[in-house]
Amino acid sequence: MRINLRSVDMNLLVMFDALMAEKHVTRAAARAAMSQPAMSNALSRLRALFKDELLVRTAHGMEPTPRALELQESVHQILLQAERLVHSDSQFDPRTSERSFTIRMSDLVGSLLLPGCMKRLAAEAPGISLDVLHITPERSIRALEEDQLDFAASFELAHGQAIRSEKLFTDRMVCAMRVGHPLASGRMTLKRFLDASHLRVAMSPTDLRFVDSKLAAQGLSRKIAVNVPQWLLVPEMLRETDLLGVVSERIGAKLTSQGIVCKPLPFEAPEFDWKIYWHNRYAHSNAHAWMKKVMLEVAATIAR
Repeated sequence: MRINLRSVDMNLLVMFDALMAEKHVTRAAARAAMSQPAMSNALSRLRALFKDELLVRTAHGMEPTPRALELQESVHQILLQAERLVHSDSQFDPRTSERSFTIRMSDLVGSLLLPGCMKRLAAEAPGISLDVLHITPERSIRALEEDQLDFAASFELAHGQAIRSEKLFTDRMVCAMRVGHPLASGRMTLKRFLDASHLRVAMSPTDLRFVDSKLAAQGLSRKIAVNVPQWLLVPEMLRETDLLGVVSERIGAKLTSQGIVCKPLPFEAPEFDWKIYWHNRYAHSNAHAWMKKVMLEVAATIAR
């Protein structure tokens, strides 16, 4: 059955996006700059359009149905693409633009890049916003190919010819522990490293590629006491325990003021490059060129 799009109010997609982001009618209304009764009415119309409840009330607030979750990403991407059509790239002016860029980066890279990027946006492009996602490296390439991302900040992503990249900054992995840790003094030997209990960031390919795979090649492994999903948890965990962690040297330099000591790994730890990736479809985009320039210039200040 074909749907007559002329009979569909496309503004409902904007309201659906706000409802899925907030999962609360009043907050969604504020997000979309409309009244609460108008948003309630929009939800009723969305339920009729998609023949699904979409959001259901539970003891923990409003929860999306499977159908709503299925629609969420597609609707969000439709709105992003519509925004790009409306805002002519040839007339892009960062001082007046209100567009949004979707960028994949981990909290590790985000903690290095985002503060500087947001300072630049506040000063030069107050209407531009960033939507930052943390997805797997494999999914990142697919998202770039399917126009679900503007950029990805990562390293050594395997990709085809349609994806381009440029170096942000060089890094390496180091061993981190609290000040006063029994291993904080003296040389970090391989035996001391392997005898200790470790904290690992489960979503980080850097841990696997530059530490665990290196050890596995020698028939060795470290004792992982805890896997955590985010780098944000690492400093506090290291400060409060005798665990060892392996962190980016760039992050380690920031943590030394927070009671953390960093030492070289007791085996070869080659340098690697964090890069920015984008799809060739935006090779002549003024908006993309400007945003990429901002990230590269902020990265250059980190690399000093």
